[in-house]
Amino acid sequence: WTSIFKGKLVLGHNFLPADVDAAHPVAVISVQLAEELFGNGDPIGRRIRIRSQVFDVIGTITLPDNIFTNQVKHAAVVPFTASYKYLDAQRDFLVISATPKPGVPQDEAMDQVTVLLRTMRGLRPGEPNNFAFVRSEEMVKTFNKLTGVFFVVMLALSSVGLMVGGVGVIAIMMIAVTERTREIGIRKALGATQREILWQFLIEAVTVTVIGAAIGMILGGAGAFIGAATTPIPARVPLFAVLAALGMAAFAGVVFGLWPAWRAARMDPVEALRYE
Repeated sequence: WTSIFKGKLVLGHNFLPADVDAAHPVAVISVQLAEELFGNGDPIGRRIRIRSQVFDVIGTITLPDNIFTNQVKHAAVVPFTASYKYLDAQRDFLVISATPKPGVPQDEAMDQVTVLLRTMRGLRPGEPNNFAFVRSEEMVKTFNKLTGVFFVVMLALSSVGLMVGGVGVIAIMMIAVTERTREIGIRKALGATQREILWQFLIEAVTVTVIGAAIGMILGGAGAFIGAATTPIPARVPLFAVLAALGMAAFAGVVFGLWPAWRAARMDPVEALRYE
């Protein structure tokens, strides 16, 4: 089980065949649990209590480093026979993890396991299997499907947020154009071209969206830093995500600020100078 679990024995030894056959109350515990219970002392030979049963510690093991197992740092593993005898483990549902030996194809290993389980369960030829296989590839596919759905949902939510923000940019810039109508008329009277007025308001719109995106990235980065510091999830904000967000914000400023800027650029300078 240690090779499938991807753990590494640090002290002591693994279960012996006699421990499994006789359901001995022995346990292999995680290094973190050993440090929590016994400090810097040697945990081998010490006793721990699981529910009402006392188990002898025969080894310590490191836990694999991933976001799932990091949530459970304190772990104790006992022989499955001991779990039946002392811990009231359920026999109705059993999960067996298996991995082929080096050089053995996965399909061949699955065929051998199928024959073994059918023989143990007394299934006759033609009877369907009353057990199921779940390959690691299928688990990865399921995980990818879940993350794909999450990606689509987040894309839809961000698109709605972008549209709402774009409407806000249009409203802000239209108010700015209206309030500065007389200024636009004066600039045009002094020789400013439509292109110069257009670029002025486009740059202002881009500035508004980029500053807003920068504030959002700072808040998001702070949230990721706090999450990584307080939870086992390795949250971080990569540099390419920051650059992509700022670039998208600038693009949104151009798109949503174009109509107000175009309206300002096409104002009649005479009418703009009369505006009160």
